[in-house]
Amino acid sequence: MNIMELNNVEYAYDNKRKVLKGVSLSLEEGKMYAILGPSGCGKTTLLSLIGGLDSPSNGQILYDGQDIEKMGLSAHRKNNIAFIFQSYNLIDYLTPKENVALTSKLPPLPILERVGHTDEESKRNVLKLSGGQQQRVAIARALASDAKVILADEPTGNLDEDTAADITAILKECAHQMNKCVVIVTHSNELARQADVVFRLKKGQLQMQLEEKRNPSRQSDK
Repeated sequence: MNIMELNNVEYAYDNKRKVLKGVSLSLEEGKMYAILGPSGCGKTTLLSLIGGLDSPSNGQILYDGQDIEKMGLSAHRKNNIAFIFQSYNLIDYLTPKENVALTSKLPPLPILERVGHTDEESKRNVLKLSGGQQQRVAIARALASDAKVILADEPTGNLDEDTAADITAILKECAHQMNKCVVIVTHSNELARQADVVFRLKKGQLQMQLEEKRNPSRQSDK
């Protein structure tokens, strides 16, 4: 079932330069999506529109069949969407547990444990954690919000190869085992290869590149 739909969405900076031209797509729970494209092509703009951080110049964005503009963008952001950023966006004087608890609708510690944090790490100041550990906290914060849609903007961009692979595996688990709709904007072809559906944004238009059928390894995740 589609949790979100975009219908002929367009976006122009200052009502002049169009960066999105008639973008339509459907997003389902339980899948991980990757959006690829060169810098400046509008990937982050598209993610912002899905997340209700901005409004399209034309077109319609639906969440569970409801127009998010009519629902109210702030209500959409608060109730339906969780964001994960390349720079983590954690409050640096708090612990992981305290960061997650700020927006949590669920107990923080079990979720931190699920993304690989020990009890001891969850009580440290976040500045004493590695980049990979901080990104795990950011993912835990997204999960604790209990939002159905997780939007991630270059979530592995600041991480080394091995840590990026770990974070990608956690994001896949969010989709496949926790039934989230995970949408990732990335430059990483390696991350995109792990997605169920890959889109490429080019010259303002979105094209589907790949849709993976469920395979035995994925079924074993469930």
